[in-house]
Amino acid sequence: MTKMAVAAAAARVWGLRRGLGQAGLLFLRRPGARGLARSHPQRQQQHFSSLDDKPQFPGASAEFIDKLEFIQPNVISGIPIYRVMDRQGQIINPSEDPHLPQEKVLKFYKSMTLLNTMDRILYESQRQGRISFYMTNYGEEGTHVGSAAAMDNTDLVFGQYREAGVLMYRDYPLELFMAQCYGNVSDMGKGRQMPVHYGCKERHFVTISSPLATQIPQAVGAAYAAKRANDNRAVICYFGEGAASEGDAHAGFNFAATLECPIIFFCRNNGYAISTPTSEQYRGDGIAARGPGYGIMSIRVDGNDVFAVYNATKEARRRAVAENQPFLIEAMTYRIGHHSTSDDSSAYRSVDEVNYWDKQDHPISRLRHYLQSRGWWDDEQEKAWRKQSRKKVMEAFEQAERKPKPNPSLLFSDVYQEMPAQLRKQQESLARHLQTYGEHYPLEHFDK
Repeated sequence: MTKMAVAAAAARVWGLRRGLGQAGLLFLRRPGARGLARSHPQRQQQHFSSLDDKPQFPGASAEFIDKLEFIQPNVISGIPIYRVMDRQGQIINPSEDPHLPQEKVLKFYKSMTLLNTMDRILYESQRQGRISFYMTNYGEEGTHVGSAAAMDNTDLVFGQYREAGVLMYRDYPLELFMAQCYGNVSDMGKGRQMPVHYGCKERHFVTISSPLATQIPQAVGAAYAAKRANDNRAVICYFGEGAASEGDAHAGFNFAATLECPIIFFCRNNGYAISTPTSEQYRGDGIAARGPGYGIMSIRVDGNDVFAVYNATKEARRRAVAENQPFLIEAMTYRIGHHSTSDDSSAYRSVDEVNYWDKQDHPISRLRHYLQSRGWWDDEQEKAWRKQSRKKVMEAFEQAERKPKPNPSLLFSDVYQEMPAQLRKQQESLARHLQTYGEHYPLEHFDK
């Protein structure tokens, strides 16, 4: 098989979707990708000779060749990155402009900047010892807001731990963000989770759990349930490129494809898995290149372009529900902040590298350029909004700090419908201990 033939076969992997313009939105697909349904006709016995024989193997669809040749990993050059705006906020291809109303675009911007303000205040509060832990979202705000805006509010969200902007776009109150990070009596998790592990049943946001990638197969199960219920809902599952190296990612991708589930796998490829750069994580062409191997429609987008994220997610959501099939979106972005307050990224990357992305290609700056070019935003509005948003965050912050911690008895609730004897014994033991040695504990800070 010649190199030209290999390249031609590989080129058939590409499929063009024209729903958002001929020059723009491309989903990478495997040959023979299915639509709404797939039929499985009975194979008829046929007689061929030599290379004219048609392969009948049930595990693949291919032709015979008579030359030993391994497929090169770079048979296709890098998957292109779909974008709508350039770094100056100018629309590149008018046919790809989502033509969103001013009110909606302003909500994009205010959600992204409010998240940025909250991050700065909570990061500093951790440094001051007021909360135990925090993770910022600097540089990735566009991936959160663009994707959240494209989903229906009833669609189920499975996050990793850096998707606070999705909740913020769904109007999750600042008071509840703060309550969760402080673990006070208003925290819906009753103080049992470490900070930034948000969850909200009313906003269809499944509570974050720390173990990496466990949400991926869980999200597929939820999408399969939505398909069986025929309730016109999709599931979106967020994860980083580091989590894509976990076995749970493989299991989730394969289940979603074979069970034909209405799910969007949204990978935030921000360059680092904590301290491990992408060059040490994988040798292939990122995460989107893996999709066709599982039979999943895939696309790579500029994650710092909120409109590109919005367009890709909206189209993927529409087709996932209409056709009952999974989609993989790889959003290329950059983690400007440290991985968490437990990390010092200066140990593995340069200040110049971080400054480049912060100053030259920030999703908030790009959207602000767009707004200003339309006459929808100016310096005075920026100044007023920054002041107003900081005031809102500080008010919620101060309120959360004043509230007591949950009652210690809640340590034992919400696990069993009827508390077993062993757990009841532990609860009684704690009560006796606190009654005897209570003066050694700050019980005045706990709810009575």
